[in-house]
Amino acid sequence: MARVPLLDDETNPELAELIGTLRAGRRGTLINVYQLLLHSPALAESWFRHSNAVRWKTDLDGRLRELMIIRVASILGADYIVNQHIPELTTPEGITEAELADLSHWRMAPCFSESERAALAYAETMTRDVDVPDAVFNALKRHFNERQIVELTVLIGSYNMNARVLKALEIDPQTLSVNAVHGSE
Repeated sequence: MARVPLLDDETNPELAELIGTLRAGRRGTLINVYQLLLHSPALAESWFRHSNAVRWKTDLDGRLRELMIIRVASILGADYIVNQHIPELTTPEGITEAELADLSHWRMAPCFSESERAALAYAETMTRDVDVPDAVFNALKRHFNERQIVELTVLIGSYNMNARVLKALEIDPQTLSVNAVHGSE
């Protein structure tokens, strides 16, 4: 159970306009993260806009985006994020269940491209170590242009923030946890 109660438009009619915007942008549902963030309407709105920009208004390939999100969330044990993305957002990007199962040991799995491996190394380093060694960054530069590197960095950083907020406030997943991606963390 979340450490802070979730809000909705029935108990907070003054937030109806914002809630309408949030529902419209999230498959018609006021998902738990926004019900929690409604305690601070400005943060709910900025989180929504930022998340949309990070996910939908970049030059990053959708498959790469979802692999980064799922990898960061699985490293940090953020089941809420995993459940929001699998399978609703991963399947349309062509990510298979087998690839998701291989994500925790991507270095040995043959299903990931060299550019995906460079990005996964970057995501893991940013998430686990924060400081990124030149070797990891230089490998990334071989596959991505400057805009993509900035967008990838912000995506990874954003989902590190998301996972930490959701874990600290113990937000409940929308659905049952997907354990396949956790592998041997």
